[in-house]
Amino acid sequence: MVSNKSKLWTKDFIIVSAVNFLLTLVFYLLVVVMGVYAAEEFNASASQSGLVVGIFIVGALIGRLFIGRYIEKFGQKRTLFIGAIIFILATALYFFNFGIGFLLLNRFIHGIGLGFASTATGTIVAQIIPAERKGEGIGYYSMSATLSTALGPFVGLYMSQHTSMQGIFGLCLAIGIISFFTIFFVKIPVIVETEEEKKIEKEEEGRFIAQFVEPRAVPIAIITLILALCYSSVLSFLNSYAIELDLVSTASVFFLVYSIAVLLSRPFTGRLIDLKGANIVMYPAFVLFTIGMIVLGFAHSGFTLLLAGVLIGLGFGNMQSCTQAIAVKLTPPHRMGLATSTFFIFLDGGLGFGPYLLGLIAPAIGHSTLYIVLGIVVLATAGLYAALHGKKASSAHSKALAQ
Repeated sequence: MVSNKSKLWTKDFIIVSAVNFLLTLVFYLLVVVMGVYAAEEFNASASQSGLVVGIFIVGALIGRLFIGRYIEKFGQKRTLFIGAIIFILATALYFFNFGIGFLLLNRFIHGIGLGFASTATGTIVAQIIPAERKGEGIGYYSMSATLSTALGPFVGLYMSQHTSMQGIFGLCLAIGIISFFTIFFVKIPVIVETEEEKKIEKEEEGRFIAQFVEPRAVPIAIITLILALCYSSVLSFLNSYAIELDLVSTASVFFLVYSIAVLLSRPFTGRLIDLKGANIVMYPAFVLFTIGMIVLGFAHSGFTLLLAGVLIGLGFGNMQSCTQAIAVKLTPPHRMGLATSTFFIFLDGGLGFGPYLLGLIAPAIGHSTLYIVLGIVVLATAGLYAALHGKKASSAHSKALAQ
């Protein structure tokens, strides 16, 4: 029988996951339509349209960097409310046409709102999940974002073909308002710091870098950055690659297949992390992600393209939740907000700046070669993971079993 203390599917866990899903859904919904909207409504150039899409992520990064430092002082629930309010106001301002400059500014502010809110939801959920079920709980929680990555683009593209941008903005505003009122029902547990934690916190306050990032989470965040940069090539160039291969219709369901692979595997991988440690998930995931990228590079049929989607989902899709669980487990409770912020800063950095950096290489070597090279990079990152975290985790798990 599961005790109340180890219960995972509580009211608060479900509500926070739902809020995260709804807010992230709006982000992915708008990602697929804002570039075209900027070009058609404001005659924006290709670079300006790309900036309209990407500046949102820059805003989210800056929002996370700021709020990670102050979330414990503001309080997680208050931070979530502030983020939701900024999110709603920015969504409402899409209805006003004041030129491309105003749109860019508003997209940046909208990103800040999501940065605040998602850092708060990540911190809250890390606190309400029982310690012995951290990996499983974060795995389930991160599925809320995975669902939005599949459903958001689908809804955005469908609505862009059947309704106006005003209708799309109206739906996004309604989702934001629903999220805001849902937050009232969340109860945040009170975290009581020990004397030792207070002493460590005072020492860390004197270190400039520790005010903005959680040093204990940085090693695994670096791994996340590299992996996210590699995955960003799939997000950014898959459509162009599919056009080259004449597989556009198959590519349209690539991320659906990816999401299904993640959703089916995460309940098992999350539990494995808690029972056996992170390495038992991370090392096979490195191999699967590598094979997936190489299969994608050699894809010449719809089957191989979708097979790559399954393998990448089993690889990167599980790594994302696993590395987040590692970052939280390495951090004392009073620094969870900063650890969550640190993790997402590196994740968003890889996803946000990866397309630009890889876009400088892709024209020279081609998409097929790019995916194969990045597959090798993923495999090499397994060695870096072992050096930064894997060996320590293995040693710690062995000691725990011996006790």
